[in-house]
Amino acid sequence: MVLRISLALTALFVLLGLFMPGQLNQFTADLLSLTIARFGWFYLLSVFGFLLFALYLACSRFAQIRLGGEDAEPEFSRGSWFAMLFSAGMGIGLVFWGTAEPLSHFASPSQGIAAQTPEAARMAMHASFFHWGLHPWAIYCVMGLALAYFKFNRGAPGLISSVFRPLLGDRVEGPIGKAIDVLAVLATAFGVATSLGFGALQIESGLNYLFGIPSGGWTTFAVIATATVLFVLSSLTGLTRGIRILSNLNLWLAVGLLLLVAVLGPTAFIFDIFTTTLGDYLDDLVAQSLRLTPYSQNTWVAGWTLFYWAWWITWAPFVGMFIARVSKGRTIREFVVGVLLVPALASFIWFSVFGGTGLWMQLFGHADLVAAAGSDASTALYHMFAGLPGGAVISGVAMLLVLSFFVTSADSATFVLGMLSSKGSLNPGHRVKLVWGILVAAIALILLGSGGLKGLQSVSIIAALPFALIMVGMMVSLYKALSQDERKQRHHELALKHEMERLLAQASR
Repeated sequence: MVLRISLALTALFVLLGLFMPGQLNQFTADLLSLTIARFGWFYLLSVFGFLLFALYLACSRFAQIRLGGEDAEPEFSRGSWFAMLFSAGMGIGLVFWGTAEPLSHFASPSQGIAAQTPEAARMAMHASFFHWGLHPWAIYCVMGLALAYFKFNRGAPGLISSVFRPLLGDRVEGPIGKAIDVLAVLATAFGVATSLGFGALQIESGLNYLFGIPSGGWTTFAVIATATVLFVLSSLTGLTRGIRILSNLNLWLAVGLLLLVAVLGPTAFIFDIFTTTLGDYLDDLVAQSLRLTPYSQNTWVAGWTLFYWAWWITWAPFVGMFIARVSKGRTIREFVVGVLLVPALASFIWFSVFGGTGLWMQLFGHADLVAAAGSDASTALYHMFAGLPGGAVISGVAMLLVLSFFVTSADSATFVLGMLSSKGSLNPGHRVKLVWGILVAAIALILLGSGGLKGLQSVSIIAALPFALIMVGMMVSLYKALSQDERKQRHHELALKHEMERLLAQASR
């Protein structure tokens, strides 16, 4: 039932985009305005709550619980584990926004800061750290930990609905549970399609910059079609071969590109920016987490922070389930550190290198990157590379990295969509993965054709709202399950102790 309903609703969206693109675009724009006006506060409170909950679990009495039981062993090495969760969780977005976002904030900063000033540059890096730091990974952490605990420690099916058994009881088997799973599938499909749209734009810009191939139209279709074939083939090879190997390749490519730009760019300036911005980020973390603009009705928070929080939430079912699938054998503390703290630090380093280099070029007259980011955000990266030695070669490496991230994100997504729509099977069938791969690619094409970048952002924010409510429920249910199991364990240990004392007493008589 979940598979049929999800496929039907997704196909309906694709058909509306094909035959009524104007009406679809207007509908999503109206729904977006309503969502932001009425529920922006809920996004901020819920995401901040996820962060506090994840940090609490890492320091709580539950920290040493091992996913899969005391004797469970990790299936993957720490290096492969980190590579897979990072490739699934951030990949394309980091490459797309690494240079473009700081430049965008620099040109149009938040309220009360003059554009293109040193203060605007400082705010730009602070905002980028905030949007790509602890909060998104906290969303993934809560989702992944809940799914992993119920799957490996309670033997539940690998479904979002199964997490709600402590709250709903047997009703998770009925219409309520099916509705939760359908929402998870739809959120995943639209969230991944949004990211694939960003990846397609980035690849198109690279082809245009390096080879003069015009963007849009058939180029968009060709890029997405080629990537779809690659990620479907990768997904069909399974988790331990195609996805693992490509994830490791991603990590090495990303590290190589990062080091190349750090060495060829303003190295000392990059380290200074990292240190200064990390201090700003930690100092202002709580206030920034709850910041809206009710008195001035400024749209900056809606256009950036709320979009990001919604984007991460739509990715949560996919990334969370994928992380859960590859995290058996980790303790809760190890899981939180690996999923929350380490990737956030990697994001800080990435933005310091790419965003810092872009701002340095702009501030000190080496290139006018603001104009490039303003006209087309996907081109900012390549214009920044042009100001470095061997810029064309670096651009080629970056485009290869985007394609590789595109493939790993999408093949992980089709794998998870197959799990979600196949009763939680850890090894979904090839036919289901193939169907979802084609539909996700079609959604990306529809969104790019009807609304471009704005269309991608709008659908993410809208799709995230119902699923944010589900995530709050998952957080409550996970805590209840951990508390219940801990009480059972204490009672079991106490009963064993009493039995041992009884036997010793009998033996002594």
